Amino acid sequence: MNASTSLILLIPFLAGVGIPVQAGINGQLALRVDSPIMAALVSFAAGTVALLALVLLLRLWPSAEAWRGVQPWHLIGGLLGAVFIASTAFSASRIDAVLMTALVLAGQLTTAMLLDHFGALGFAQKSISLGRVGGLGLILAGIWLIRRG
Repeated sequence: MNASTSLILLIPFLAGVGIPVQAGINGQLALRVDSPIMAALVSFAAGTVALLALVLLLRLWPSAEAWRGVQPWHLIGGLLGAVFIASTAFSASRIDAVLMTALVLAGQLTTAMLLDHFGALGFAQKSISLGRVGGLGLILAGIWLIRRG
């Protein structure tokens, strides 16, 4: 495995590291402001300011031509992000981090398997296989074990 491949694999792993930390922080924020939706708004506002600063600093603003290619459905990603932040802010103070993260992972893997199977949203097409279903089954078994422990 070359350095480029290693980096490509490391980036989503590190993003995953942040999920339970982010959920815990937002869960605590939701308790302080009495609302997971307000916590999500504050979280998104902080992220928006940080990203805007990076875009301006690195001069990454897209051209007018690029903006013309943006379709309304492209904005759904932001809406899904808001739902994710609000739902983990809600659940983080009600269940433990391992269970919450395992449930998030199961939802992500189920959806990812379907997106891959159909080659949807720009993902490479890769059919559902026994190994993939078995891997998801192990995650679901893990959730069952986590709930028992």
